[in-house]
Amino acid sequence: MNCLDQARPLGAHAGCSHHVKGEDCRLCLVRPLSVCSALEPDEWASIEKISTDVRFEERDTVVREADDVVSLYTITAGVVRLVRTLHDGRRQLTGFALPGDFLGLSLERTWTFSIEAITPVTACRFGRASLMEYVDQKPHFLMRLHEMATHELSLAQDHMVLLGRLTAEEKIGAFLLELRRRWARIEGHASDHIPLPMGRQDIADYLGLTIETVSRTINQMQRAHHLVIVPDGVRLLNTAYFEQLCP
Repeated sequence: MNCLDQARPLGAHAGCSHHVKGEDCRLCLVRPLSVCSALEPDEWASIEKISTDVRFEERDTVVREADDVVSLYTITAGVVRLVRTLHDGRRQLTGFALPGDFLGLSLERTWTFSIEAITPVTACRFGRASLMEYVDQKPHFLMRLHEMATHELSLAQDHMVLLGRLTAEEKIGAFLLELRRRWARIEGHASDHIPLPMGRQDIADYLGLTIETVSRTINQMQRAHHLVIVPDGVRLLNTAYFEQLCP
């Protein structure tokens, strides 16, 4: 069974009894960050015709690796992890998608990774065939897709650098600074508070470390007063330390 059968449609602008075409896009908080930012207000109704709002619960699988690419997604709320299964059965996390991120830019016919919800997630789902037809009619939308692909490539290159770093301290420091930058892009301002909805096992799998090493290193950073662990993540106490650690 294709995993997108797990998605729960939200309906026309869930929670609003006076929905009109184009209103979802107008009220969408992540639209300025998403692929839809290329569209003018008079084009919002046309993109809504080929999209569906869907919801996934925590731990739901959005798509499985090797599934046919039937739909593409913009994450509008929540966080997902991108997971590849290695030949020996081990898993490698290749990334985390945050609100505004677009999933499905590859031209591959099947998914090269699984997408799993870390938190409750809402997404805007597009049929692949419908979106490709739409792109043909909207060159400026295609340009935005290219920009998103460049951003995705940049994140992949950053991940390669993380995996190549020699120390756990450098890997974790760079990971925290990158998340801080990405959350700042979403929230509109930088903050020393960094939400970490993913668990330490996820962080370990992403950085190529053991969970014991991740826990030990974060605890050492706290003892050195570089950060403090808070219920939903960490708060940086010494930003200069992390910036010097990861120039």
